[in-house]
Amino acid sequence: MEDEPKTLLVTLTGKDRPGVTSAIFAALAAAHVEVIDIEQIVLRRRLVLGILVTAPRDWKKLRDVIELTAAELDMTVDVDRGAGDNRSRRGERSHITIIGHPLKASAMSAIAGRIADSGANIDKIERMARYPVTAIELHVSGAPADTLRPLLAVEAVKQGIDLAVQRDSLHRRGIRLIVMDVDSTLVQGEVIEMLAAHAGQEAEVARVTEAAMRGELDFEQSLRERVALLEGVPASALDEVYDSIVLAPGARTMVRTLRRLGYRFAIVSGGFTQVTDRLAADLGIHFARANELEIVDGHLTGRILGEVVDRAGKATALREFAAEVGVPLDAVIAIGDGANDLDMLNAAGLGIAYNAKPMVRDAADTAVNVPYLDAILYLLGISREQIEDADAAAGIVTPAPPLPG
Repeated sequence: MEDEPKTLLVTLTGKDRPGVTSAIFAALAAAHVEVIDIEQIVLRRRLVLGILVTAPRDWKKLRDVIELTAAELDMTVDVDRGAGDNRSRRGERSHITIIGHPLKASAMSAIAGRIADSGANIDKIERMARYPVTAIELHVSGAPADTLRPLLAVEAVKQGIDLAVQRDSLHRRGIRLIVMDVDSTLVQGEVIEMLAAHAGQEAEVARVTEAAMRGELDFEQSLRERVALLEGVPASALDEVYDSIVLAPGARTMVRTLRRLGYRFAIVSGGFTQVTDRLAADLGIHFARANELEIVDGHLTGRILGEVVDRAGKATALREFAAEVGVPLDAVIAIGDGANDLDMLNAAGLGIAYNAKPMVRDAADTAVNVPYLDAILYLLGISREQIEDADAAAGIVTPAPPLPG
């Protein structure tokens, strides 16, 4: 077996400014070396640049030239002679996204410790966002995502942070389908409770809704009971409710950004088509499925037309939409908050519990508990800077929501 080729690792640190990288490569070019690998980061305007090159016969002469160049740049350099390339990343690879507000060093220490306990290694770390939350992505190798996920989920709860573990695959970079719940996910609050206010039944409907979302009541039965309380409400109340809907912070930013990348969107709701169809048209969402309220002589009858979209119905809709788009279930992301979203979350390649009930958080692949729907973009490897740059190119100022209290 031949010996591995001799290599030089050049590590340069110092104040970042234009021309640093070109000056170092000019010094390397004079020695006719080959570039094997490069890594560069900038933190608070401080540069750390690592370059791995083949070692020339007279490597000490090259070292002296590099050190002189670094001195002229007022930077520190280390030149280490060794053999071979970087080790290949071992075994299965994962992306781990950590979201915190704030993100404390103690939390990072705990997560890094659990990763080490699993036998995995952190190969690369990069920041995805600083505002309105801090989001960090770790590239990890050496342990399956299915091993890391439960181990890190427990630690994330202890540390009060959000964390997602995803297997590194082509699906993460391809066109995906996003399937979202509506009430308390895409929009703030519950539409049926807003309608119930017009019938003087808001408190009773809210009580039943809360029990159903916790999984304490059969969803279809509870829905029919709540809708029965709406009998006699004028159909015009639907327009008033729609006009009063408040989207989750970051909802438009998320949809706008992912549509640019060719993603497809669907909303699947235990709510009502009279609202969800308008919402889909407003946001540019491709598919929508919900329950249809019966209206006779301009008033709600207190009944639903057709089959109820319940927990199983949401999962069925997800599979049908995926088939229509032509993507595998592994390329589907489902987002929801209630018990009737569980089948949908489990059917998707990535199920996200968004500000969800405890039983949903415990069952989902990952949980996002910060009040910004566009934080989900960071789980997909999209940084805040990329979002803002794309918006700016389209003449849009990316909304900057207030920080949570």
